[in-house]
Amino acid sequence: MAIEPLSPAQLAAYLARIGVSAPVAADLPTLDAIVRAHVQAIPFENIDVQLGRSLTIDPAVAFAKLVEARRGGWCYEHNGVLGAALSAIGFDVVRMSAGVMRQARGDECMGSHLCLLVQCDGPKLVDAGFGSWLGAPVPLEPGQWMHDPLPVSLGRTDDAMWRVSVSLGPTAMSYDFVDQPADEDQLSALCHWQAGDPASVFVQNLTVQRRLSGSYLMLRGKVLTVVGAHGEERRELGSARELVSILHDLFLIDVPEAADLWPAIEARHEALFGAQAAPMT
Repeated sequence: MAIEPLSPAQLAAYLARIGVSAPVAADLPTLDAIVRAHVQAIPFENIDVQLGRSLTIDPAVAFAKLVEARRGGWCYEHNGVLGAALSAIGFDVVRMSAGVMRQARGDECMGSHLCLLVQCDGPKLVDAGFGSWLGAPVPLEPGQWMHDPLPVSLGRTDDAMWRVSVSLGPTAMSYDFVDQPADEDQLSALCHWQAGDPASVFVQNLTVQRRLSGSYLMLRGKVLTVVGAHGEERRELGSARELVSILHDLFLIDVPEAADLWPAIEARHEALFGAQAAPMT
């Protein structure tokens, strides 16, 4: 897919949405500022999937949702809008297809993630849509970086793909990719599958995530986790009203219809944890 740049009016609206002031230029300080602002202003969330709404990989549709409607979204939406914004500024941007946890799921997961390759003082991996875990551009070279409070690493797999990994406590999430243009049909097919198949983790579980300066917020079902320099704090939400309030106050999105998800969230929590539910803190 050739990236359609945002119009000047759309770019101005996007920059206002993430709180970045013009002027902007196709340079590393601008790229860094936009990525950092984006992941703090626009949360990662799958509420539309949970509500049974159809989703696409069309950046124009994502712009209407993330910018005009002031919602969050998932990788196809975040990086679709971000790629169009960066292209409008003058960056050389390529959409790339990736496979989340490919080491466990195999090649059939390729297309389960959209990320970006941006040429700016050398090639950079840019990704505002991987659960808000990546907080800044990553040089396309083996290495380790601290995207406070989460460590990020990039290296090569045994079959010469790139693998980016982010550690969250004792666990790590990763995806594999090749630095070449995405197979857009593959992205569309995996978007459709993840949005509607009962085996998809996005269908099974509510997830909302957002970065702050130096901390990280994650809502999985009814469990809210705050990750900071001194570790994690967790607590369980107690009602549909609290869910809607948390979405508004911590994740900056106003989605009152999310209250309708509460019975399914409670049922899923009981099935997953039972008597070993997260402790209240």
